[in-house]
Amino acid sequence: MIPLRKIAHARSGDKGNSANVAVFARTPAAYQWLRANLTAAMLENYFKPLGVGAVTRYDVPNLEALNFLLPAVLGGGGSRSLRIDAQGKTLGMALLEMPVDYPVT
Repeated sequence: MIPLRKIAHARSGDKGNSANVAVFARTPAAYQWLRANLTAAMLENYFKPLGVGAVTRYDVPNLEALNFLLPAVLGGGGSRSLRIDAQGKTLGMALLEMPVDYPVT
């Protein structure tokens, strides 16, 4: 197991009460692995403590990236949430700490 950050980087932000997290592969091989293994269900489970709804994944092959929409994860959004990160800017960094079973060569 390695942290996701070893094979990808991420960017996240808010969309009202929802957030999106884009995960960019560091190599073409990592992108193929991400496409096959990094699922919406995995993110839904990972962010479950924050009250996330049903996560949707979008493939962005021209950028070797995956974009995830995380509904209702921001506790009301920027102007309503009492959370420290009401805009979801740290969700990408949090996701990069997720351990993944990537084959180390």
